[in-house]
Amino acid sequence: MTFLLSKYDPWLVALSIVIASIASYVALDLAKRVRTPDRALAVGWWAGGSVAMGSGIWSMHFVGMLAFSLPVQLGYTTWLTIASWAAGVAVSGVALAVAGYGQLTLARLTLGAVAMGAGICAMHYLGMAALDMAPGIVWDAWLVAASAAIAVVASGAALSIFFWLRRFNVRRGMPYQAGAAVVMGFAICGMHYTGMAAAAFPTGSVCLSAGAIVGERIGALVILASVLMLGMTWLTSILDARMQDRAARLASALQVANTQLRSANDELRLRTLQDPLTALANRELFEDRLKHAIARCERSSDGVAERHRTKLAVLFVDLDGFKPVNDSFGHGTGDLLLKEVARRLAHAARDSDTVARVGGDEFLVLMEDVATIADCASLAQRIVGDIARPLEIGKRRVEISASVGIAIFPDHGRGEKLVAHADSAMYAAKRAGGNSMSVFEAHMDSDALYTLSLQSDLRHAVERGELQLYYQPKIDGHEGRIHGVEALVRWNHPQRGLLSPGVFIPLAERFGLIGAIGNWVIEEACRQMRDWAEVGVRMRVAINLSAYQLREPDLVERIERALQRERVEPSCLLCEITESVAMEDIQATQTAFEGLARIGVFLSIDDFGTGYSSLSYLRQLPARQLKIDRSFVQDLQSSSDARAVVDAVVRLAHALGLRVVAEGVETAGQRDALVRMGCDEMQGFLFARPMPAAELLDWALGRRAESMADFAPSVVAQLDSDRGM
Repeated sequence: MTFLLSKYDPWLVALSIVIASIASYVALDLAKRVRTPDRALAVGWWAGGSVAMGSGIWSMHFVGMLAFSLPVQLGYTTWLTIASWAAGVAVSGVALAVAGYGQLTLARLTLGAVAMGAGICAMHYLGMAALDMAPGIVWDAWLVAASAAIAVVASGAALSIFFWLRRFNVRRGMPYQAGAAVVMGFAICGMHYTGMAAAAFPTGSVCLSAGAIVGERIGALVILASVLMLGMTWLTSILDARMQDRAARLASALQVANTQLRSANDELRLRTLQDPLTALANRELFEDRLKHAIARCERSSDGVAERHRTKLAVLFVDLDGFKPVNDSFGHGTGDLLLKEVARRLAHAARDSDTVARVGGDEFLVLMEDVATIADCASLAQRIVGDIARPLEIGKRRVEISASVGIAIFPDHGRGEKLVAHADSAMYAAKRAGGNSMSVFEAHMDSDALYTLSLQSDLRHAVERGELQLYYQPKIDGHEGRIHGVEALVRWNHPQRGLLSPGVFIPLAERFGLIGAIGNWVIEEACRQMRDWAEVGVRMRVAINLSAYQLREPDLVERIERALQRERVEPSCLLCEITESVAMEDIQATQTAFEGLARIGVFLSIDDFGTGYSSLSYLRQLPARQLKIDRSFVQDLQSSSDARAVVDAVVRLAHALGLRVVAEGVETAGQRDALVRMGCDEMQGFLFARPMPAAELLDWALGRRAESMADFAPSVVAQLDSDRGM
């Protein structure tokens, strides 16, 4: 039998290979898209991708068919051509389904390759069947089998490539994807042209479907539509890939941010439960552990004889003499000392104990599973001994001690009272001289209640008008005349009577009330100077500034406003700052002093000689006065050392252009010694005790001038002139 001679258009063959490669590249992209975790989106990509990918593969097949020609006119049956296209879409759906879900096992690869191979064969041979030839096509069985084998192998290779490309990201996998697409394109074309080679057309054959789908225009339209569909799908895939990549980067960034946030939250939580200086537990953590320890203790004690019950104890540790160290050497040294004390406490305590820092120099120790009071006392004695050992802070050798109070649960009351009872016991140890321990006793509770009640009342003392200024005169050392007064605050408690500052000022400093009291003193002193000025007495008033006030940024502005509001000359106000406070933070002191000096307020260094001063710093402060501490004045008559110190201070002050004030003058001998040394001013009980403003005015106007008659003959005569000073 003879057959018609067939031929191929090489350009269309080449175009079919290009279309097959493009379709393969898009197919590899689509295989990634259908793996998205969004189920609805994955189904959408599978459906749309199957149509685009199937149309691309079928387009390659159709172009390959158009490249084929015989000496007779050819055409293609419409319904079989559509069926061929549908087979291409179906086989693409199978490919994307296999590639998009799960892992590629051998069984899955085999079934997928066979299904895809069968679909490709169906697409090809349905397309060939669309050629309605008479007589029919003669097939070479071996080549048909070869084309089917090529289809199955190509499908298996395609599925393997789909899964292999998963390991690469978009940018890194692009070259591999392009190469794989070319290989797949040639494989698909190989199957197609092998199947075409299997067909032979007997001589004299005619095409009964020549009037159906035929012509270059139809071919061009199919090619254009397929390429456009593939291109749009590819672009959509690229945009989706970028969006997913951006979403992945954002998700990764959010994950990192969440990790960092969790880490920051953990760190923040740790810091909220830990003392930042010593790294011990803080009050919040201590109270939480104490609450749970009490609950465990109560559960374990149910139904147990009292002598066998487990107990717990709280030890309240307070340092003796920490403030002078802090004042003398500065906060840096104080912080180092607290760290070393914390280390010694942790070392002395048992591993099961909780050690916490709950205040400036206050520590708590929680002991669980305590058998007897002796166990607590033993730890307390160990703590006292360890802290009493000298500490090496930098190049300084520092010695302090500790007072420890012990309260035991349930022996010493309810759990919520345990810390307060340990605090009361600690104060009992401190009142006994410190450097010791004390166990809580019932009478101590009344002392704690007294302190708590006093602190509560002190919070409202200013608003209730219970504070009052007393004034102690300062006497000129050369002429015996009044040179001013020092304002000293008193608390006129409605139940407890007149309280001295020694009773409530430590409470105010401990509970953060000193700022409000200091502000009231400034306002009241300025108001009183105005009242005195209205009756013709110009009196310079000295007030004491605390360390808290010195650090307030608006201190100068508040003093200036008070002076302006009361129409008082700034030179009438003298601000006294103790030497230890001045040297505690020299920068803050210098800033405050310069501001006060700028508005015309006089400045004085109080308690000079008791702190740790540097003369170079002293020269930088714009002070006008030094005040010698009363401890030196008291020993003037009995101690040559005290006389030498006072004489040296007077000479030093005069050399620096400063006036010298001595406080605590109680005897005529002390007065005479100070006068001989050239002391400029004196104050003390020898001249007058602190008194209310009205009494001070009477005293200053001469109604009590006889109390000064033994000081100097000229004093009485000079009192009248003080009204205009």
